[in-house]
Formats: sequence, C-alpha cells, structure tokens
Amino acid sequence: MSAGSPFRDPPRAGEGTARRGARRAPAPRRAGTLAFVESPVQLLNVLEWAHAVLRGGADGAGEEGVAGLTVVVLPPREAMTRGQLRRMAELARDEGIAVRWEEARGGAGAPLRTVASLLGPLRRAERIVVGDPFSRYVQLLLSLARSGGGGEEPPQGVPGEVVVVDDGTATMEFVAQLARGERLVRWHRRGAGGARAALFAPVSAAARRRMSPAAGRRVEVFSAMPVEAPGHVAVVRNDFSWTRARFGPPTLTDGTDLVGTSLVETGVVDPGRYLEAVVSLARAHGATRYFAHRRESPDKLQRIAAAAGLEIVRPDLPLELVARRGPVGHTVLSFPSTVVHTLPLALAGTGVTVAVCDVDPAWLTENASPRAHGFLSGVTGTAQGVRRLPPDPPPPALQPEPSTT
Repeated sequence: MSAGSPFRDPPRAGEGTARRGARRAPAPRRAGTLAFVESPVQLLNVLEWAHAVLRGGADGAGEEGVAGLTVVVLPPREAMTRGQLRRMAELARDEGIAVRWEEARGGAGAPLRTVASLLGPLRRAERIVVGDPFSRYVQLLLSLARSGGGGEEPPQGVPGEVVVVDDGTATMEFVAQLARGERLVRWHRRGAGGARAALFAPVSAAARRRMSPAAGRRVEVFSAMPVEAPGHVAVVRNDFSWTRARFGPPTLTDGTDLVGTSLVETGVVDPGRYLEAVVSLARAHGATRYFAHRRESPDKLQRIAAAAGLEIVRPDLPLELVARRGPVGHTVLSFPSTVVHTLPLALAGTGVTVAVCDVDPAWLTENASPRAHGFLSGVTGTAQGVRRLPPDPPPPALQPEPSTT
C-alpha cells in the first residue's frame, strides 16, 4: 500500500507465528472423499474436519488419513476472495491434501466444462463434503450423484456419506430447513426467488434429497454453530483444534479491533445506519482497527476509515487464522456473524474478549427478509463465551469536573 493509506495488508500465510514444517508429501490417491468449496472459510472448515475426523485430532488416532481427500475449489470472480482461497489452498497442500482448482465461472462454456470434468470423480466418490448447501453450483453437482436405493450398501457410484461443513451462520438455517423438510433458501433472501428459482427447483430438490439420510447414505454436519439437527443426522463439533495447533498463540495489543460484516452487501442493513453504528462502536470502545469482510467494497471501507478514524485491514486469510496468528486486540467487537461463534474457539486460552453488538431493527432495509432480525438475534443469543452489547453503545464516559469546594 502507498504511504499514508488507511489500508494495510497483514503478514502472509507463512509469516507471523504459524508453526510450519516441510510440506507433507501427498499419499497415493484412491477414490475416497471429494470436497467442494467456494470460499476461504469453507476450505478452512474442510481442513478442520480432516484434522478432527480423518486424522483423529491432536492424538492422530484417525484410521483413514487424508490420502483419499481431494478438495475442489470453485472460486468466485471477486479478487479478495480468490486471493484468500489461493492462500488457503497452499495450506491444504502443506497438509498433504490434493487441491483441484476449477475456474467454473470463467466464461460462457466454463460451467459445462467443469461439470463434465467432475462427473467421473463425483460418481466414484465414497464421500462428498460440501461447504455451502445453498449454492446452486454445489446443488447442481450433488444432483448429478445418483441416489441410493435400498440395501445395506449404496450401489456403485453412490456416495455412502455426505458431510456439510460450516459456511458461517448459513449452517444454522440449513439444519433448520432440513429438519422441517423445506426447500433450501438463504435466510436473507426475500420471496420465492422468481423465475430462475422456479426453473432450478427440480435440481435443488434433487440436491436436498442427496443431503438427506437414506438407506446406505449417512449425513453428517461438522459445525461450530449451535445446531440442533434431526435425530437421523449426525453432528460433529468443530472446536478449531487444527487452527489452534497450527497457529499462535497470538500477541495481544492494547487496542480494540472491530470486525466488518457483509450485512450491507446482502441488502439486510442500510449503509448509512451501518456507518453510524461503526462510528459509535469505535468511539465508545476505543477501536483502532477494522478487519474488513472480503465482500466489502473499497468505497465503503474508505468511508468507514474517514468517518471512524479506523485503520482498515484486509485479511489475506479467514479471520480465525489471522486472529490466532496475531497480533490481535485484547477485545474484538463484531456484529452478529459467524465469528461470534468461531473466534472464542480459535482464541481459547489467549485472554481475548469477543463482544457482539446486536442489530437494531431500525437498521434493516425495507427489502430485508422478514426473518432477518429474528435470525440475527438468534445468532447473537446462542453465542457462547461472548459479551453482548446494545445496538446503540453509550458515548465514552466524560471525565468528572474537578471539585471547586
């Protein structure tokens, strides 16, 4: 960055306090597990799942290992997300995991080429891992996996297990919709979705069936979120043990950090109201840095830097890794989002306090989903080990005037 810019890039993935050894040599591959990811957080949670389930956690007691795991990255066009995905892919390769980068959105013919190239591996996979069950791309790929029938074992080419790893707070909504037997719709979407959604409905329904338990097919949710899955769905707790083993502990600064959110970008929160809330929080709690969400635009971040006097940090990795790598403030402030559930786990034992500011209903846009406020309140209310803040924090306390008596 140029001198005087409010933007700063943190250290790269191999810098700081990450404990990195030589890259593990990939073991011989077999038709095993195929994971589809579209965001850095999804890839992080695939690494956490592989560490906890395939390798057996810290004691390495897992029988399977990662030899049969291939991660397929389906990157979006947005530059910051692509950069984080590339760095996460390098971390995955360091763990001996095969990574396949597919430019599925690289032009008119890219989707068909990608689907054609993945059809064979998809049908041979014994297990499929997905990071975003709401993604139409992932739903299309899942719909191409033949469904199992009766019997103890799935027929040839049918995945015997489907695993859904965290994609933020969307996991909570996915599990709830799965339990109710509803079609899959993101919580911030309003209405039925129009003609495109109607045309895609058969594909979405087929994908939902693939993510539902059946004879010969097990479904697992690997999550750090407070999910209550139906009895026929297994839930494995994500405690971020890979992150804690690989990075840190961080150095703590004397300041307070504020975490950005994409609530404006998704049309949930009014931009002006959000800016006012950020300025109010920064002044009330003495925040000095703002960790930008990967979807936040440069114009929005410039306005935040100018109005709140915050240093804007654009992370090169998911915030859980950046915070664990450090340095990080002794207090981290956030609006309702995934990090109010994940940061207390990633930063366990470090002394960092995570605080969450509720979203006032008056901040919502007129186009926000009717479910938006209730969902965001649920995200905040179910967070463990965090301090809750009111939507409108009081101004910093004034120093008392000296006595004249």
